[in-house]
Amino acid sequence: MTATKKVFAFDLDGTLTEHRTWITDENLAVLDELKEAGIRSVILGAGQTRRIFTQMREYPIDIIGNYGLQYAVYREEKGDIEFLRDIVLPCDRASVTQRVNALREQCGYTEYRGDTVEFHPSGCVTFPMLGTKAAIADKLLYDPTREKRRAIYEIVDEAFPEYSVFVGGSSSFDMVPRPYNKYYALDLFCREEGFSHDEVVYFGDDYGKGGNDTCVFESDIACVKVDRYTSIRTLAEGVLRGNT
Repeated sequence: MTATKKVFAFDLDGTLTEHRTWITDENLAVLDELKEAGIRSVILGAGQTRRIFTQMREYPIDIIGNYGLQYAVYREEKGDIEFLRDIVLPCDRASVTQRVNALREQCGYTEYRGDTVEFHPSGCVTFPMLGTKAAIADKLLYDPTREKRRAIYEIVDEAFPEYSVFVGGSSSFDMVPRPYNKYYALDLFCREEGFSHDEVVYFGDDYGKGGNDTCVFESDIACVKVDRYTSIRTLAEGVLRGNT
């Protein structure tokens, strides 16, 4: 890396933490050390900002949530985050439901528990292959390598041109209204906060086919692949050495 990095942007689940678990003391210490080194850190997550803040154990950090639909900054005087952006977009639920059901017929997923699709208040959509009420054990066993969903990713993506489609969780597809995705969100952050792309480095674990980090990895922004959340210190130190 030839340019000095001023911003370290981090995915959360699988990057700074185990999925859906609190961040460790060790990785909080890494964020503290980055702050002491004059680096600005920001979380760039797929989930809701408030949930991310809780998972971060209310660590004082700015958070981009819902692929950029939400943006909150930490206010020291309040000891809490303050939302600067919290966008809710419309969703044609009837059309989405019709297309999901057609995909179930086409791909052989006509048996499911609960609802065929999950609609989120933000306008985002989840297509749960096993249904919204599937047992956790069944979801974990369904597609641990993501091969099943990657095999039909293009079909699902083509069916929803108005959404960015990702292989999400253990058994679903996540869909976010365009143009929102992690690259769009990070580019927007740079424009709003006055950073150039070459001043930013992004850390993410979901960089394969259909991954929600892939759009950043395929962009002009420098990226670091994270295959184990316990390796963040080593990876961050490597970038810092490149800054000197």
